[in-house]
Amino acid sequence: MAKLDYKKKAAAIIIDLGVENAAKVYKYLRPEEIEQLTVEIASLDKLDPEEFEEILNEFYELCIAQKYITEGGIDYARNILDKVMGSVEAAKLIEKITQSLRTRAFDFLKKADPKHLLGFIQNEHPQTIALILSYAKPDQAAMILANLPREIQIDVAERIANMDRTSPDIIKEVERTLESKFSSIVNIDLAEIGGVKHMAEMLNSVDRGTEKFILEEMNKRDPKLAEEIRKRMFVFEDIVMLDSISIQRFLRDVDVRDLVIALKGANEEVTKTIYANMSKRMSETIQEELQYMRGVRLRDVEEAQQRIVSIIRKLEETGEIIVSRGRKDEIIV
Repeated sequence: MAKLDYKKKAAAIIIDLGVENAAKVYKYLRPEEIEQLTVEIASLDKLDPEEFEEILNEFYELCIAQKYITEGGIDYARNILDKVMGSVEAAKLIEKITQSLRTRAFDFLKKADPKHLLGFIQNEHPQTIALILSYAKPDQAAMILANLPREIQIDVAERIANMDRTSPDIIKEVERTLESKFSSIVNIDLAEIGGVKHMAEMLNSVDRGTEKFILEEMNKRDPKLAEEIRKRMFVFEDIVMLDSISIQRFLRDVDVRDLVIALKGANEEVTKTIYANMSKRMSETIQEELQYMRGVRLRDVEEAQQRIVSIIRKLEETGEIIVSRGRKDEIIV
């Protein structure tokens, strides 16, 4: 039996509920969720009885586990489920639930005006601001970060980058302080938030001045952390967003061997983009080398791609090429 993803499983559950009950569920979904779910329902192939039963059993177990977590917390739920289904299955079930809940905390932030949110949180402790921004959308959080006072800006950025897991009690307490202005309060268990990736996405969306200030100051405090963020800010796949002149410029500085290895693990869009910006002879030579290249380690591919990304970022810093950022850059011709 082919493994179904969570969207198709949700579609199967909705179908099994029947039209009347499904309509009631739809009332609690966001427009984008309704659209996704409807597409899955329309495209879902016929399921045999065994598949349906397996999906329904999984859904039932998730509901029961969620009930235990809500009533007594994650440790209570784990103890109960360990006795019912064994520690391995219990751990898998709890992980599924925490995965689904990670995006629900501070859901109201998606609807909040960044300017209003900025005014409300800018006098809070930097750790509190970092927690809130870790749940905001990167472009929304970027606007807030860019407008925070300089004296706390770097502190907040560093806390976001170093953030990993936060106690549900702390999250609930922060949510309570916002309850007077924002109403969507949710209960969650340990959730992965913030981190280097989130900080990089935020810096990709702020203005270049703010980005440089934060990275330079962070480099003074924690050079290793600053470098990790830099590595995430422009990935190899982003090459497709560069203009032809910029691509041709960085290709002049790239070691041909690195380029061949990097393309071994590149997607079709990146490969086509690079071939389109080099001579026909060079393109044919690289394609021939790729054809006979075997047994390349993933680590070697990633390292080669990162070396190319480093060249691109250096050229950007010297103003030789333009890297399109997460926002719309204004370019003066």
